[in-house]
Amino acid sequence: MRTNLADIRQEYTKSGLRENELPGDPLSLFSRWLQEAIDAEVDEPTAVIVGTVSPEGKPSTRTVLLKGLHDGKFIFYTNYESRKGKQLAQNPYISLSFVWHALERQVHIEGTAAKVEPAESDEYFRIRPYKSRIGARISPQSQPIKSRMQLMRAFVREAARWLGKNVERPANWGGYAVTPTRIEFWQGRPNRLHDRFLYTLQPDGEWEISRLAP
Repeated sequence: MRTNLADIRQEYTKSGLRENELPGDPLSLFSRWLQEAIDAEVDEPTAVIVGTVSPEGKPSTRTVLLKGLHDGKFIFYTNYESRKGKQLAQNPYISLSFVWHALERQVHIEGTAAKVEPAESDEYFRIRPYKSRIGARISPQSQPIKSRMQLMRAFVREAARWLGKNVERPANWGGYAVTPTRIEFWQGRPNRLHDRFLYTLQPDGEWEISRLAP
């Protein structure tokens, strides 16, 4: 590698996060930040890094897309037989990380995940693009495959099977709703003196706010 990674630096100067302007509900602030990321046309504003834990206690991460924010819960969809699906079946604890580099912002969430109702998964599946629905039906997500050609052949066969029909959601594909218990907002600031505010859910359902050292 020709580049010295230690020399790569960036000064964060775009914004700040003031404690006296924080809302009592972190979902309100998250919704505003997400909309600002969308309005700023950042790359993949709904992309979220999902962290789960294996039965051996080993963490694993991957990126999915946020597809809903309902009743204080974060919604995403996936294959229930994927690696993350199998891990969530044994351990519902989960982390979500949104990183919007263009705005010098991050949001880190911890909580528990549970499958959404089948009807909700059906409703979302119906509005997906046709080819995405076919792909969901044929992909053995996270499993080894021999080649890309294997996927393409399965896709063509499945597409022909559903031609002119309503593509049904496979039983092994659906949504998860993440109920947060900890939400941290990170705003880059000059001199690495970043603003970090942590919302922690209390037993009475209220959120406690604290500032964290950068």
